[in-house]
Amino acid sequence: MYWEKEIETMDREQLTQLQSKRLQATVLQAAKTSYYKKLFDKLHIQPEKISTLKDLQNIPPTTKEDLRSGFPYGFLATPLEQVVRLHSSSGTTGVPTVIYHTAADIDSWSNLVARSLYGVGVRKNDIFQNMMSYGLFTGGLGMHYGAEKIGTLVIPIAAGNSKRQIWFLKNFQTTVTHIIPSYALLLSNLIKSEGLDSSQDLNLKIMLIGAEPHSEETRQRIEELYQSKAFNSYGLSEMNGPGVAFECAYQNGLHVWEDAYILEIVNPKTLEPCPAGELGEMILTTLSRQATPILRYRTKDLAYWIDEPCPCGRTHYRISRIQGRTDDMFIYHGVNIFPIQIDKVLMNNPEVGSNYLIILERKDLRDTMKVEIEIKPELFIGDLPKLERLRERIQAEIRSETLVTPEIILVEPGTLPTTEGKAVRVVDKRQL
Repeated sequence: MYWEKEIETMDREQLTQLQSKRLQATVLQAAKTSYYKKLFDKLHIQPEKISTLKDLQNIPPTTKEDLRSGFPYGFLATPLEQVVRLHSSSGTTGVPTVIYHTAADIDSWSNLVARSLYGVGVRKNDIFQNMMSYGLFTGGLGMHYGAEKIGTLVIPIAAGNSKRQIWFLKNFQTTVTHIIPSYALLLSNLIKSEGLDSSQDLNLKIMLIGAEPHSEETRQRIEELYQSKAFNSYGLSEMNGPGVAFECAYQNGLHVWEDAYILEIVNPKTLEPCPAGELGEMILTTLSRQATPILRYRTKDLAYWIDEPCPCGRTHYRISRIQGRTDDMFIYHGVNIFPIQIDKVLMNNPEVGSNYLIILERKDLRDTMKVEIEIKPELFIGDLPKLERLRERIQAEIRSETLVTPEIILVEPGTLPTTEGKAVRVVDKRQL
């Protein structure tokens, strides 16, 4: 059940003491970077006096823009010859954020992922098919190293080539897979088109889903399609990648590995701490990374604290699934809407297929919103009143969830564009 029982079930007071000790070392390490050295000098911050969360809050949050401004070596805290790998992600400006890793960093990260995988039941005798992209994207290699640390047989198939994915799933009787949720839904349709039954002809027991926000309803649909357990994970390249937080077997929130990270959840406008149960932006600080220590990183991801003890016995605090991102939110007729709200409604309707698209446009100086939804093929049998009732029901449910009334368009399966990577759910043409 536990990969590292002593750490995973550590008394809260001991865990706080461990965080304090590691925070002191992290801040001193960060002071070796040109970025934090300049920041500390400017604000007259003495790194050696930062040891608690209260002390840490004297340091301004670090943003993605700060990481870009420090390109390429502004956040490097070790000599370059000690670095064995870098990962990066590019943004709209084209300037990438770069995270460096020493061999010890890679080992620490791999161990966190192994801890996460072991906690949901991955064992040495499993066959692990990794359907995530490899390379600069951290998801593929991060899970790969963690699974190998457990001793699992890893198939590094990477993303894409769905027919090949299905061939490997069937012939090697893969038991564990790492997959984007929207692709899991798409792949189930392709498995069916190959004349296979994803719950009968495959041997999947555990599906690790992440890389994009998704609703509980999406998770439940994936579990029904594959007759396997789907576990939610959280990570981001600035914090290594996967392994920041992970569900346990009880699937009631993600345990944040607090021996490796300090998490704050704050109001994104005021940066004031949020109480348990209140949605806010996550701010993370690394505690076990040598090459690129980052203090108070604004993730833009939205979640809330869960303060009840977990039946699994782990003492590390839990967070909700990611509810969206501050930069994913769109405003329609003055209402703040997150795509995951619409995902929740659609995936709760059994008539809805695996794909949908939210389109925002501006006509005659007025914003319009339509949701194109693929529905099951058996519904297109000429029963127009039935289709109209479905359309009206979905429209009413979206209105109840979001307080706005979009135009609902029901389309046949295969009508909307698909991707083997992260799904594009929103097309905003208002600014084009």
